[in-house]
Amino acid sequence: MKQALILYGAIFALALVGISLIGTTHMMLVGYGAIAVMALIISGTFFWLWQVRATPLALGMSFSWAGVGLTLGWWWLMQIQSSGDCQGSIVFLFAFLSLLMAGAILHFAVIQGSFGYQGLSFLAPVIGALLLSLGVLWVM
Repeated sequence: MKQALILYGAIFALALVGISLIGTTHMMLVGYGAIAVMALIISGTFFWLWQVRATPLALGMSFSWAGVGLTLGWWWLMQIQSSGDCQGSIVFLFAFLSLLMAGAILHFAVIQGSFGYQGLSFLAPVIGALLLSLGVLWVM
């Protein structure tokens, strides 16, 4: 945990230095671009782990990381293009978000076994998340 916190602090400090050197907007684009690429590499690694049957969570991890990488990558490209209108590519965004959500649901399906649950009980957190999101939207 100590090493992880030191790493986190160092990255945060570098981000603050980057903001002072190239500005908030450019540093944000550098950060989002980098994490999008790293997420896709991690996704590929988990896909390989799934292919060699190293862990049952690997496919869910691969889907989740691919969804994160592609969603952030889509946002990153939209910001670089500075086109306030992203309607033409909104289908891509939902394709990527769907991949991310499928990965999350695969995670819940595998994790439920660790708690001794069976059947469709893994959908409880999924339905809860959707209801919470709809509730916040309704309140706002």
